[in-house]
Amino acid sequence: MQYGERSRTVMTQMAIRDTISNKLQEAFTPESLQVVDESHLHEGHAGHRPSGETHFRVYIVSSAFKGKSRVDRHRMINSALAAELSGSVHALAIHAQAPGEGGS
Repeated sequence: MQYGERSRTVMTQMAIRDTISNKLQEAFTPESLQVVDESHLHEGHAGHRPSGETHFRVYIVSSAFKGKSRVDRHRMINSALAAELSGSVHALAIHAQAPGEGGS
């Protein structure tokens, strides 16, 4: 791999996580948001690509989730990330809470 190819790969990798974060920020105005790339944990598994950024875990706290079921919260997030989930993202684990909710 030449320098230019590696630079493009790194830029693409950063862009996917950043895109997820930006879309969730825009859609839910969260009090807290953490997007974790767990792709390295899935090497050799289905959906993993050497270029990375295929498996993510999202921790989000937003008032948009007040009164919503766990299923509804996941649907809301999946809808906001539809383009990524139909493309480069193979798996997304979601931990979505409303403010004041405890546990995980």
